[in-house]
Amino acid sequence: MARHNGAVSRWVLHVDLDQFIAAVEVLRRPELAGKPVVVGGDGDPTKRGVVATASYEARAFGVHSGLPMRTALKRCPDAVFLPVDKPAYEAVSADVMETLREFGTVEVLGWDEAFLDAGPPGDEDPEGTARRIQRRVREATDLDCTVGIGENKLQAKLATGFGKPAGVATLTYDSWFDVLGDRPSDALWGVGAKTAKKLAEMDIHTVRDLASTHPDTVAARFGPTIGPWLVRVARGVASARVTGEPWLARSRGKEFTYQRNLEDWDEVGREVVRLAHEVAQEVVAEQRPAVRVVVKVRYAPFFTSTHGHKLPEPTSDGDVLAAAALVALGRFADRRPVRLLGVRAEFGG
Repeated sequence: MARHNGAVSRWVLHVDLDQFIAAVEVLRRPELAGKPVVVGGDGDPTKRGVVATASYEARAFGVHSGLPMRTALKRCPDAVFLPVDKPAYEAVSADVMETLREFGTVEVLGWDEAFLDAGPPGDEDPEGTARRIQRRVREATDLDCTVGIGENKLQAKLATGFGKPAGVATLTYDSWFDVLGDRPSDALWGVGAKTAKKLAEMDIHTVRDLASTHPDTVAARFGPTIGPWLVRVARGVASARVTGEPWLARSRGKEFTYQRNLEDWDEVGREVVRLAHEVAQEVVAEQRPAVRVVVKVRYAPFFTSTHGHKLPEPTSDGDVLAAAALVALGRFADRRPVRLLGVRAEFGG
């Protein structure tokens, strides 16, 4: 908590680059400005694949991340479809993060977002700092960003959603329930649809409902760690510590979308082994052993399921990861035709 004797002792900012991948592509191709742009797969919307990102112009047609490329084409046939270019996005992201470090300690969350420690209240209010950050990022990279301000990282992260696009928004303990109290529980950072469904079964529907529930009641359903944490999140309580340590991926994974369905599950097994060995190469390069392997299966037409397997001990060995992936695959009872497979190795700590 970033308060001392009722006063704010520290401000945390969350900087989120607007439509980052699409914006980078527009910078590379200025003639695309103002046009619907969709990035995904190899850029061919007639093939199977999913949207990585869409410009605001494309989103107006109902195109969004995770949507099948073919569906995106139907919804927005005049869109410009482009392939994913990971090295380009990484390079621009590095420039942005270096720019943010001019303002204080930066905790990188991914290509397009980071927390920034704005320090204790000073002569300049946090909104003034946020506006200066926006101007500086624009000067350095030609990209727009939204800045959320909070007394901790949770508040700053959620505030960003109220500032998009290219705005500034603030969320504090004082405004928490006025802004979020009547919103559904999955409006909270870290609470997904599955968790929200379980909460609804307990007659807990809104953020206010969850915040007013005794932690022991939630712990009875979600366990002694997750239960109380959910209540704290609903009350807006979280860490305000921003660490400048290098960002480390929580996992490494590979996915592949097949242009024809895999109907033979022996072939599915072989493909899972292949993907596991590819993932192992990235785990070795990461120099951090994996502790768990997760297999993702997307059936035809588009239902997705996952199963994981905890490793007996941390490892980077490709054969061990492949064997664990096959154990996870064996937990899929449904043997329908498969259109996508994924293997993810998760790191500990």
